Amino acid sequence: MAMDKQGLVRYRFWWLALGVTLLLPLTMRSGTLATEVLIYAMAAMACNLLLGYTGLLSFGQGIFFGLGSYAVGLALTRASLPMPLALLLAIAIGAVAAALVGWFAIRQRGTYFVMLTLAFAQMFYFLAYTAPGITGGDNGLLDIPRPPLSVAGHALVPLASPWQFYGFVAVLFLAVFFVVLRVTESVLGRTLLAIRDNEERALAVGYNVKAFKLLAFMVSGAVTGLAGALHAMLTGIAPLTNIDYHASEMILVMTVIGGTSNIFSSVLGAAFYVLLADWLSTLWPRWLMLLGFLLIAVSLFMQRGLWGLGVTVWDRLRGVRRAPVTQEERA
Repeated sequence: MAMDKQGLVRYRFWWLALGVTLLLPLTMRSGTLATEVLIYAMAAMACNLLLGYTGLLSFGQGIFFGLGSYAVGLALTRASLPMPLALLLAIAIGAVAAALVGWFAIRQRGTYFVMLTLAFAQMFYFLAYTAPGITGGDNGLLDIPRPPLSVAGHALVPLASPWQFYGFVAVLFLAVFFVVLRVTESVLGRTLLAIRDNEERALAVGYNVKAFKLLAFMVSGAVTGLAGALHAMLTGIAPLTNIDYHASEMILVMTVIGGTSNIFSSVLGAAFYVLLADWLSTLWPRWLMLLGFLLIAVSLFMQRGLWGLGVTVWDRLRGVRRAPVTQEERA
């Protein structure tokens, strides 16, 4: 049975994601750094679901990332839950926290929406800072284990080494990518795009805009919570910086650098940011200044991010001309 055009596009992006997971072990020596790329790619995909598909510029993604870290840390160190249940708990907490933040934030638009998400990020940061008995305060939660994937007490997949854990994260990354991709290609995804492009018209035709925005928030929070949990297992610590608003900024920067035109562009942005940061930090302690110049360049000359740049280069090689980037595409 022949696939339709949309099906080909959908599976093409998934094959590209699979290619990334296979390419990283072949080109990198550090399993930890390769795993970090996939973890932040999940967080950037979740952010892109809000920014690129719903038009919501949220500075609250660090909330869900940090809560996911704390959830898996507490579940594994104090509650001694099985690792799969600990990850499910992190996903659930991320979704619930996103529902709480989103319920208030979606009642505002524009600058006020951004300020609300930023205020929530600061509030959750200070709550974590002032609750050292739960979060470890400034020191964070330490000695988070990385137990093997077990069934009925029998270890099936060891996760002790960096590359073993990379394989586990890669499987989760591909599953999450597939789910998020299906969401964006579904009726829900098209409705979110309609809300992004013209919210008043979406309201006029009868869509419950707030409900759709809240649902997008919850999906984004669940995925980001999982990413935070995996990051805590990777490093063995759930630091306070994971819930700081700077974490939200970092995830947002990855999303913008990659581009918001599709989900795979977020993978490019996360890989570019993580690998560039690792390289620049060995050259100059003030490497964030160089990153600032990069963001200026993206804002001025690469409104569609790395993915848009790649498409432009490919089109020129084929001699294809595209229409100029519209204001909606830049947003």
